[in-house]
Amino acid sequence: MAAITNTVSLRPMWRTAVLATLAFWLSGSLLLDLVIMPTLYGTGMMVEPGFATAGYVIFGVFNRIELICAALILTGVLVLSNTNRALGLASQWMLPLAVGLLGIVLVCTYQLAPEMSALGLELNWFEPATVPALMNQMHLEYWLLELMKLAGMGLLLGQVYRAS
Repeated sequence: MAAITNTVSLRPMWRTAVLATLAFWLSGSLLLDLVIMPTLYGTGMMVEPGFATAGYVIFGVFNRIELICAALILTGVLVLSNTNRALGLASQWMLPLAVGLLGIVLVCTYQLAPEMSALGLELNWFEPATVPALMNQMHLEYWLLELMKLAGMGLLLGQVYRAS
C-alpha cells in the first residue's frame, strides 16, 4: 500500500519535470535555430574553413543535451501514463509523441550531423571552399526534422499541461 501512495504523490513531480524539460528543450531549440545559426550565417562564418568542425562541436553538444531531454521526457510520459489512467485520449498521443521526439533526435545526432560535418570538411586547403550539392539536401532534411520536432514538442507540451 505504501508503494501506491508513494507513486500517487510523485505524479505532480513528474508532470513538473516533463513540463520544465519540454520548455527548456523548446527554448534551446528556438534559440539555436532563430538566433545562433542566423547570426553565424549573417556574419559569414559558414564559409570559413573551420566552420564544419565548429558546427559539429556546437551541434554535438546540443544534440547530446537533446538526447538527455528526450530520454527524460519519455521516462516522464511513461510514468504519467502508467500512474494516471484518467488522462484518457491525452495519454494515447503522449507516448507516440515522446517516442517520435526521441527518434528524431537519434537521427539528427547519429546520422545527419556526422554526415553534414563530413561533407563540410576541407580536405584540400589549396582549392576554394565550395558547398557540396548534397549539403543543401541535408539542410532540407534537417529543417524538416526540426519542424517536426518543434511541432511534436509543442503538442506534447500542450497535452501534458492540459493533463495537469
